[in-house]
Amino acid sequence: MQTYWTNLTPQHRRSWLLVVVYVALLLAISWLDFGYNTAGQTVFRGILLGMLVFLVASGLSLIFGLLDVLNFAQGAFLLIGAYVGYDIYHSLDASVEVRFLAAIGGGVLLVAAIGAVMEAGLIRPLYERPIFQIVLTFGLAAIFLDFVERIYGRNPKQPLSPPPLLNEKFTLFQQSLSVYRLFIIGLGLAMMIGVYILLNRTRIGIIIRAGVQDPEMVQALGINVRRVFTLVFILGSALAALGGIALVPYQGATLEMGNQFLILAIVVVVIGGMGSYEGTAVASIVVGLTRAVAEQLSLEHFDAPVLAETSILLLMIAVLLVQPSGLFGRGE
Repeated sequence: MQTYWTNLTPQHRRSWLLVVVYVALLLAISWLDFGYNTAGQTVFRGILLGMLVFLVASGLSLIFGLLDVLNFAQGAFLLIGAYVGYDIYHSLDASVEVRFLAAIGGGVLLVAAIGAVMEAGLIRPLYERPIFQIVLTFGLAAIFLDFVERIYGRNPKQPLSPPPLLNEKFTLFQQSLSVYRLFIIGLGLAMMIGVYILLNRTRIGIIIRAGVQDPEMVQALGINVRRVFTLVFILGSALAALGGIALVPYQGATLEMGNQFLILAIVVVVIGGMGSYEGTAVASIVVGLTRAVAEQLSLEHFDAPVLAETSILLLMIAVLLVQPSGLFGRGE
């Protein structure tokens, strides 16, 4: 820990200090205003939302940070993963555990395949034309949304039943909650740590980072850089699909969920610093806590649901005023 701290730039040390002070302020407001139990429930909801947002934002951050592509189809990948997983779950004649795992595997694999085709056939020719990338991914997102609507209809899908073990109840801060919520938090943490290890502690991670920084040298070593880029895009797409499938047992599936989480993911990536995986992980938790506390404040005092929506935008503006490159972004 001491080595990590000493290796940080002054800007990143200040960012960590700002994060700690801000989170402490949120916790103090929650405890003093809501009371112990309600404050604990609010913090738990915030962490849960933060992990859900992270699964989408991490893929967006990886694709932008490593490939310099702002993928506006990331929300559509979440949507496809959710609906395909829902369809697979209901189409199989098997135990709940098998159907649940098949839904996860099928949704992730399909979206990963779509991401591979999209990168190789459409994104690759546009790496030097960022404006065209934005227009392309924005258009593809609209097309994917239309396909999902035509195939599955406009009616929302009801939440799935997770495996019995994950459907059990536990009591936290005098509130009965499903174990599935802990599963979502654990899944987010696992992806957070797993992708970090992949990029920083494995050979393939070294090749990915080297291929992004100096593609000519990596190509000269006999490594196919194009496949490396495709792999990064597949990983980012699959993370979004995983987030979509994880959402279905929690809140069901709607056509609006892709755009809702895309907006949250963009806010998280901007707050954390464009292309910073560390910043995305930290900002996901901060945004989740901010929204949960704002929702509870609205419920307790203001009766204004819009407060929760605007709170994270106000947070983004405040962060950019203090550090225009985001909390952990690289300053120009």
